[in-house]
Amino acid sequence: MASKKSAAKTEETAAAKVRAYLASLPPDARRELKKIRDVIRAAAPDATESISYGIPTFKLDGRVLIYCAGWKNHTSVYPLTPAIMRVHGAELEKYETSKGTVRFPLSKPVPIAFVKRLVKTRMAEMRTGK
Repeated sequence: MASKKSAAKTEETAAAKVRAYLASLPPDARRELKKIRDVIRAAAPDATESISYGIPTFKLDGRVLIYCAGWKNHTSVYPLTPAIMRVHGAELEKYETSKGTVRFPLSKPVPIAFVKRLVKTRMAEMRTGK
């Protein structure tokens, strides 16, 4: 079992890595990704953030809840699991999707309510194991 001191150090390291990732983004992507991260935190307040596969990752109970990333022309949220696709398929058609990813163009506002629904659906999926 990790001590409180080592857990705090791990959190500091994760936060530093997330800050470095954000600093590497173009300003528009950074701003929009911050909105997505804020929505994820509000929808899943017990989730912890770190970097995995080089992008911000939120974990819940030690398991990946959702990844998010910023790019030159869009932000992305992952994973789009089969369950999420079933529940939100019609709304996902408004956005570019690929290999379990939904992309939100920087030319439009982040769909805050939709991102929240995606996170809530993912949390429900994790709870039921489906």
